[in-house]
Amino acid sequence: MKQIESQHQRALFEWIRTQQARDSRYSKIFAIPNGGKRDKRTAANLKREGVLSGVWDIFVPIPNGGVCGCGLWIEMKAGSNKLTANQEKFREGLTSFYKFEVCYTWIEAKEVIEGYLKKCGSF
Repeated sequence: MKQIESQHQRALFEWIRTQQARDSRYSKIFAIPNGGKRDKRTAANLKREGVLSGVWDIFVPIPNGGVCGCGLWIEMKAGSNKLTANQEKFREGLTSFYKFEVCYTWIEAKEVIEGYLKKCGSF
């Protein structure tokens, strides 16, 4: 993950942690450490452990019986970056079940999460 994307994602999770006391659904949101530079040995081990190229950065595993799907995937991007071919491929066939959003700032991701959770109601 590029530095600016990482900064936005860290800021997003700082905000998410502040929301957990008022809404327990925020404690279920997690990041997938799928990118980044790794040595060959670590990369090989991760691949054997099931790491999949193209998996999006953040998952909100809050379903809502077809209204919002089974959850929300967020991919953080910076500048003019676009989805990779593997990220597009990961999304294929899942859009009927999950919501997918590409966000360029932590504020944008925050607003997407808030809107998604608002539509899904509470536990």
